[in-house]
Amino acid sequence: MPGTDLVRLRLALTAFFALDGFVFAGWVVRIPAIKEQTGASASALGLALLGVSAGAVITMTLTGRLCRRYGSHLVTVVCAVLLSVSVALPPLTHSAPALGAVLLVFGAAYGGINVAFNSAAVDLVAVLRRPIMPSFHAAFSLGGMVGAGLGALVAGSLSPTPHLTGLAVIALLVTAVAGRALMRCEPLTPADGGRPAEGAAPRRDRRTRALVVVFGLIALCTAYGEGALADWGALHLEQDLDASPGAAAVGYLCFALAMTVGRLSGTTLLERLGRTRTILAGGSTAAAGMLLGALAPSLWAALLGYAVTGLGLANLFPVAVERAGALAGPSGVATASTLGYSGMLLGPPAIGFMADWFSLPAALTSVAALAAVATTIGFVTRRVNTD
Repeated sequence: MPGTDLVRLRLALTAFFALDGFVFAGWVVRIPAIKEQTGASASALGLALLGVSAGAVITMTLTGRLCRRYGSHLVTVVCAVLLSVSVALPPLTHSAPALGAVLLVFGAAYGGINVAFNSAAVDLVAVLRRPIMPSFHAAFSLGGMVGAGLGALVAGSLSPTPHLTGLAVIALLVTAVAGRALMRCEPLTPADGGRPAEGAAPRRDRRTRALVVVFGLIALCTAYGEGALADWGALHLEQDLDASPGAAAVGYLCFALAMTVGRLSGTTLLERLGRTRTILAGGSTAAAGMLLGALAPSLWAALLGYAVTGLGLANLFPVAVERAGALAGPSGVATASTLGYSGMLLGPPAIGFMADWFSLPAALTSVAALAAVATTIGFVTRRVNTD
């Protein structure tokens, strides 16, 4: 593929990563308002939020096959349209079960687009032969920062309905522009990047599957933390630290900004430290940051904890998905992503129930525990997780 086409492909994929983060953050900063609107308890809200993760995980198990049949570019565009439309649905609900139902659709689109554009990005990484995967996830985080910042600005003056409807319109316009550019790029094949064709090394099939699962477990621990801060971070600041709705929305903004900074420097970090040491350093940092974010007695200390957590988690998920995709193509991305978003599947109800049984700050310390687990996995598998 000519260099100009590779540049166009990278820009189009970057736009979709940013769009995904923008839409998702726009939704999560309005969760406190939606909770009040539906009158849901913490545990009922947790079960409703399960719809996002359940829809994502169910779709991810199918999207790898759809990408192989129809191409990751087409699947990306179709899922982007569905994601854009479905983000406007939560404000139309007035009960926890209804909210869970529409979040199932939103989650299906979210899961599908994540497997599709990550698969396309993995093939581009293979062609360019540089660890640029964090740059795509930096675009996701940057989109999340913009979406959270916009939410913080309008939270006190706009209800969720006009806010999320506006996000849907913006997302559809971006999809129209970026989708046209993406569809003009010919999808890359595994052969373009020198990745072995399926079945080329049958003696390593069992080892390959085991490594994909290992990377998926790291993604699971990371996604649990990302989902916890997205779904419960703002509520913790508002409920436990008496922050205003706007200040609570800033919490996710700090997290997203830190992740953006961490991912923008991710390529340089990976080239200097390698993947294993990046995982070890990131997991340890995230564990310390989340303990501060969950247990700090003041708003500013909690915001600092959120930021440190974002820095620590920044490159764990991109590294895990990129390595799984390099090993097994779209099916590897789908497996690692499915395991990863199982963390989001587990996180919302688990934290909701723990918040009812103990307290929300105590429940959020589970993020630190799983970050430590990711660090331990990285250390134990350091000899097989070659850089």
